Amino acid sequence: MNIPFLNGRGGRDQIFAVDFGSRTTKAVLVDRKDGGMTLSRYLVQDAPIYDKALPQGLLTEHLRNVVDQIQPSTKNVTVAIGAADSVLRSAELPLMQVSDMRQMLKFNAKNYLQQDLRDYVFDCYIVPPRGRTQAEPGKAGVPKYKVWVGGARSDFLLSISGAIKAAGLNANQVTLTLLGPVNALEMAQPDVFNKETIALVDLGFKTTSISILSEGELCLSRSVEIGGDRFTAGLSEALGISYAEAEGIKVGMPSEVEAHLQPLISPLGRELRASIDFFEHQSEKTVSQVLLSGGAARSDFIIQLLQSELVVTSKAWYPTSGIKLNLPAQQVTEVEQAATQLTVALGAAASTAGP
Repeated sequence: MNIPFLNGRGGRDQIFAVDFGSRTTKAVLVDRKDGGMTLSRYLVQDAPIYDKALPQGLLTEHLRNVVDQIQPSTKNVTVAIGAADSVLRSAELPLMQVSDMRQMLKFNAKNYLQQDLRDYVFDCYIVPPRGRTQAEPGKAGVPKYKVWVGGARSDFLLSISGAIKAAGLNANQVTLTLLGPVNALEMAQPDVFNKETIALVDLGFKTTSISILSEGELCLSRSVEIGGDRFTAGLSEALGISYAEAEGIKVGMPSEVEAHLQPLISPLGRELRASIDFFEHQSEKTVSQVLLSGGAARSDFIIQLLQSELVVTSKAWYPTSGIKLNLPAQQVTEVEQAATQLTVALGAAASTAGP
């Protein structure tokens, strides 16, 4: 599923993709060989520290540092931007060219998206109708099609593209972190993607996203403002220890602080369960499993706590499972530990790899 804000150009032999997270930046270098995808290098490192908006100059320097470590042969980069800087909405729109949809939303977003999004840039993905030859008629008799609409502020996109250019790169595509897990699953586990009804949950630093897919169609996408930062900060306060110590305990020894972790994780579990309940009631379909990614998905114990709230089989999944690996020796030994954090970056690369 592809909603590029800058025109993506598929078919490249090498894809360089970067996921700008709140706490860590994840980058991947993917080579296209013999019709398949090969992960050649990856990076997980601390993101720049800033107050509100990331200064363009700081982002430029950060990108240069990422390039120095990844060493891509291409100057083209695909970047994924977070839920705090973007929107993703499902809408019913008259069938027209995507360029016309973008213009219509630019001047009348509130009518179609129920939100005043002035000075936003939009792009659209028309969901192919299933089980019928044409779309359902709207109130005025005009056929309506389901469309996923992505948007971001124009000044934010200008800042991002400016930083990319200043770093000596070309902005091949700007996409959404919310779509990363969806595209990564289609690449890594096409059978699961196309045949099952599942929930993809990406546990981020500040937010957690949930995407529900049914037989290859994105049916629900939502971002919850609860993430790993809240778990760590809560542990730090409850135990009277430093943030760094709490982070180590959360990932390395979570069972020893179960009494403190459970009340921190339960609110997130309830929010995710509410999303699943809403989908199942509306669609009369049942979510068969929950696949989790993100930093906190490295902890089996945290997954178990979430599963008890969700009452659905839940497990970590690895977007590297469906692609070839041609990594430096050190990264070969570390990739399994890092894999759950690379979901969005690999999804961004997959969205660029079109024909």
